[in-house]
Amino acid sequence: MTSLVLGQLRRRPAAFAGTAVALLLAIAAVTLFGSLFAAELATPAAVRKAAAGPGLMVIAGAFGEIAVLVAFFVVVNALGFALRQQHRELALLRTVAATPRQTRRLVRGEVLVTTLLVAVPGWALGAVAARWFLAALQRRGMASSAVRVPGTPVPMLVALGVVLLVGLAASAVAARRISRIAPAAALTASSTEHARTGALRLLAGTGALVGGVLLLRLSATRPADQVDKAGQAALLASLVLLVAVALAGPFAARVLAAVLGGPLRVLAPGAGWLADANLRGYARRLSSAVVPVALLVGLSGTMSIMTFTAGRATAAAGGSASSVTSATDIWLRQAELGMLVCFATVSVVNTLVAVTADRRREFALLRLVGATRPQLLRMLSAEAALTTAVGVLLGAAVAGAAASAFSAAVTGSAVPPVPVGTCGWIVAGAAALVLPGILVTGRWAVGGPAAELVGGGRD
Repeated sequence: MTSLVLGQLRRRPAAFAGTAVALLLAIAAVTLFGSLFAAELATPAAVRKAAAGPGLMVIAGAFGEIAVLVAFFVVVNALGFALRQQHRELALLRTVAATPRQTRRLVRGEVLVTTLLVAVPGWALGAVAARWFLAALQRRGMASSAVRVPGTPVPMLVALGVVLLVGLAASAVAARRISRIAPAAALTASSTEHARTGALRLLAGTGALVGGVLLLRLSATRPADQVDKAGQAALLASLVLLVAVALAGPFAARVLAAVLGGPLRVLAPGAGWLADANLRGYARRLSSAVVPVALLVGLSGTMSIMTFTAGRATAAAGGSASSVTSATDIWLRQAELGMLVCFATVSVVNTLVAVTADRRREFALLRLVGATRPQLLRMLSAEAALTTAVGVLLGAAVAGAAASAFSAAVTGSAVPPVPVGTCGWIVAGAAALVLPGILVTGRWAVGGPAAELVGGGRD
């Protein structure tokens, strides 16, 4: 089994690049906040109480929870595409008597080896980030100048253990389909897409949606003097709603693509028609591409609008700044947002590159029936625009719902003030990731000998 695992990694290093980067960031993030936790424990109580703010443990715990949740989300997505690129090999193993358990063991082995390969650089990055973060907190008076990051390896070992658990849980989710279906069906399924979303997935999506709505209600009904709790509930609600979007993504993506596809067909009759047909016909593929965009837009928009709303409310009331609007907490939220954007960016780029590169045979077949490379690139441009629009709309819907609940608690109005400039930059950032990601990969994917690619001679 070990030789098979190493063989897969050597044969397809690019397929595991996104998973490796996601796991590296996860190890670095957990090492960072674990080091802060250790620094707090190693500091005498009298020194800890001398500093203002919630304390290193509270900061590390809050950041660490969100980092682990988002890391799991991103690793599942990245690993899913790594498995998709080796679906044919896994399906062939099933047809030559490999059991579902052996298939899952192979996937777990790939995750284990990848995690171990990125552990040392992840530890190094996390240790450097911990010292930088602690110094920034000390400059803002949120940590005593006497606090030091200890040299203990415990945070690193804990980070490795946590990320291994995240990776193994992600492997169980990602390998579920290929390990459950019959061997002959596995080989057939490697080149097809299910038209229906599973009942279990829809049920889980409905549960996540209900949970998100309940959290939104909890945020909206907080008293005006509990701004912090309202903000925490709204941010958690946005994460839960994004999970619901991921689970119900194929259905939501198909509906939005149908709505936006009409104008696209009018604006670009040829390329737009083909792009619309592709995206609506492959809803799972579209969902995989738009969910990371929704994650980026949803989290960034939620945190930006919440901070702006709280600041407006405080200025209007003429009161003292809460921990949502104080300069130090705004910096903390910006740091948290930066961490989340790093994870989301990895997910967006990895997904778009994997989705586009996986379509080489499809593009080759279109070329064999008369399509030219410029026509295919125009089609991809239309698909990129539609993918961006769907992802931004889904993310904006989540951000709007979370910000509305927070605004109802803070201002009494469900219509929050919107920082138009900031939101514009968020949308522009999403477009700057999606459009080049699809088109640059597309230029490579539409090349090569078409007949050989259709015949399966090249990958």
